[in-house]
Amino acid sequence: MRKLDIISDAICPWCWIGKRNLDAALELLAADGLRFEIRWRPFQLNPEMPAEGVARAEYRAQKFGSESRGRELDGNVAQAGRAVGLDFRHELMLRTPNTVAAHRVIRMAEASGLQHAVVEALFRGYFQEGRDVGDAATLAKLAGGAGMDAAAVAGMLAGEAHRAEVLAEDMAARRGGISGVPSFLMDRHLLFSGAMPAERMADAFRQADTILSERASAA
Repeated sequence: MRKLDIISDAICPWCWIGKRNLDAALELLAADGLRFEIRWRPFQLNPEMPAEGVARAEYRAQKFGSESRGRELDGNVAQAGRAVGLDFRHELMLRTPNTVAAHRVIRMAEASGLQHAVVEALFRGYFQEGRDVGDAATLAKLAGGAGMDAAAVAGMLAGEAHRAEVLAEDMAARRGGISGVPSFLMDRHLLFSGAMPAERMADAFRQADTILSERASAA
């Protein structure tokens, strides 16, 4: 079974859209007998973000030049989300968090096979419910709802577990040329970045699987 790595950030709206399209693409591929081991890998859109995060309106105005420009971009995201059945509630999103803690939880979830469910819970919590996914208690509750042991998650976040690994993977992605997310890699080969439609995504995965199989046969 090939490994499919998705490099993403917990506060990247296109990553949630990309996940929805990925889920649909995986259903198409499963019908062809193609299945993958899915792994979520960290990337910080805002690596300089203070640990406590910042007010979202303030951050967006600073980043994009004005609050109105930020609202315009939010509108574009909301429209793209509706096209794939996702409801973005930007009016509920009051803070832009530092996402290192969220990535630590996602990394912890890998051992129990719950990464995919936890990633969905964090996306939904932030984009649809306006939850602060930089807050440890919030993260523990969301992860618990996705099947993890909430107390174990809280205990992990109280220490330093997974922090160094998350920061190292984030840096490795940047050094490897990743500058936008979501980015998709098959068996460590970068395929594409962006939330392309499910059918195109499935085609890209099929082609990559074929090429990698042919390379292995010729080796």
